Amino acid sequence: MTRILVIGDTHCRRWEDVHAEVRRLAAEADIVVHCGDHTGLGVVEGLRRAARKAVIVYGNSDHAEVRKEVPHQAVIEVDGKRIAVTHPSWGGPPFDPELILRDFEGPVDVVLFGHTHDPMNEVRNGVLYLNPGQPYSSFLTDATAAVLTIEDGRLEGQILLIEPWRRDSERPA
Repeated sequence: MTRILVIGDTHCRRWEDVHAEVRRLAAEADIVVHCGDHTGLGVVEGLRRAARKAVIVYGNSDHAEVRKEVPHQAVIEVDGKRIAVTHPSWGGPPFDPELILRDFEGPVDVVLFGHTHDPMNEVRNGVLYLNPGQPYSSFLTDATAAVLTIEDGRLEGQILLIEPWRRDSERPA
């Protein structure tokens, strides 16, 4: 069994600023995929140190220093499954995630994507679309991540609740 932690849209400058639970999960996963919008190179470097294996792409909010270090998209093969990783900044919500397939050559089994900050775990026409959401809570938005498990040729996506959203009045001063 292979367990892949999927995160994206961290919007932090340093790995230490990423939610502690996400950092803990990253250290335990077989592979960690970051779907872009790190915002700082420190997140990329920290993730590389923390993960057994890291697959990282950049997003529209990433500065040139991040874009020099990682690609805009990637395709990896894990346990015989082709997995596409992207940050489709051309797609503002709402958009049809199936359009992401146009950005990749050949068939894929899974599309891991960020940008919308909206968690998604849905199979469409035989392809699993998994968006981890955002790993920090904000007004009306939970902090989430995702896990992709591959076992005996089966794929299973799961959205993890990291922290429920807080009203502005509940935020510390």
